[in-house]
Amino acid sequence: MRDAPDGGLMRSFALIAALAFGAGVPSAAQLVKDKPALTLAGARIIIDAAQAEAEKRSLKVTIVVVDPAGLPITLRRMDDASLAGPEIASGKAQTAARFGNPTALFEQRLQKEGQLRYLTFPVAVVASEGGIPIKLDGKTVGAVGVSGATSQEDGLIAAAGIAALEQQLAARK
Repeated sequence: MRDAPDGGLMRSFALIAALAFGAGVPSAAQLVKDKPALTLAGARIIIDAAQAEAEKRSLKVTIVVVDPAGLPITLRRMDDASLAGPEIASGKAQTAARFGNPTALFEQRLQKEGQLRYLTFPVAVVASEGGIPIKLDGKTVGAVGVSGATSQEDGLIAAAGIAALEQQLAARK
């Protein structure tokens, strides 16, 4: 074999050698991100604690726990809770998961002049307290949404669920 005047044959051999030895080929870690997400077992801890808090306050609510993308992991509608509760609680949880912020933040912003742009956001944004993201090492791993009481009570119930999960996580360290 003769080398072409432009060195093309040598470049071809160099490329083949590089590919054969892995140079320039991304590792699996470079192709796929490892993103933490809440499990069903974690969602059950949250939903049980949130229900206990609602019962302690004599409230009938719907509680939804979602993954980081806002997809449902579990939903619980207590007896006699509002029929609209599942959709509202899901919207709160999805908003908290997708934006990584409590829905109370959006509620506060809407109350300020000039913040109505949230009403026209292309995806559903529920700007009412009761949706809280679940964070682990600063990353959103899911969210909880509660509907059926006042916004403030929904927020307290959601927070009780997350606090129970945080206790379990701390106990396992």
